[in-house]
Order: sequence, then structure tokens, then C-alpha cells
Amino acid sequence: MDEHLIVITTVDTQEAAAKLSRSAVEATLAASGQVTGPIATTYRHLGEVCEGTEWQVTFRTTRDRYGALEEHLSAEHPYDSPEVIGVPIVAARAEYLDWITRATR
Repeated sequence: MDEHLIVITTVDTQEAAAKLSRSAVEATLAASGQVTGPIATTYRHLGEVCEGTEWQVTFRTTRDRYGALEEHLSAEHPYDSPEVIGVPIVAARAEYLDWITRATR
């Protein structure tokens, strides 16, 4: 069942999040993309502790589409070194997983 993934990234604006979500789905790299935010973020950058506001984009895809999705997100992302994390879906309805597969073909 681990052939399907949730992929997460964050960006600095709602517009950038919507653009990434739409472009990945249009390219059939993800079955869906959900934008959540704003979210408060605390992070370390260049030795400093920083705070900011971001929007998270959560994608549903298949393991065999992950590499292309990661490449797409990295190329289109506003950050130099973006977070792109893939997490296996370990339990879900078979019909839902079938939809993810069909939508990414």
C-alpha cells in the first residue's frame, strides 16, 4: 500500500501555494493539492532563529510520480532550497488510492 504518497511543501505567499498546487495537478504529477494557511513558522536560517508566515501545500501522488513532482516543485518553488517531503500513505480506502493512480496518469 506504500505506493501512494502525501507530499508536503511550504511557500511564503498564498499565490505561490495556489500556483504550485494548480501546476502540479495540471501536469498530472499529483491527483490533488490542498493549500493551508497562513501558518506561523519558526526556523533556523544562517545561524539565526527566525519567524514568519507560510502556506503549506499538501499533494497526493504515487511513488512513481514522486521524482517528477519533486523536480517540478523545486523548479517552480520561490525558495532556493525548498522543503519537499514525501510520506507513504499506509492505510486508505482502495477506491481513493485508485483515484490517485488514475489522476496521475
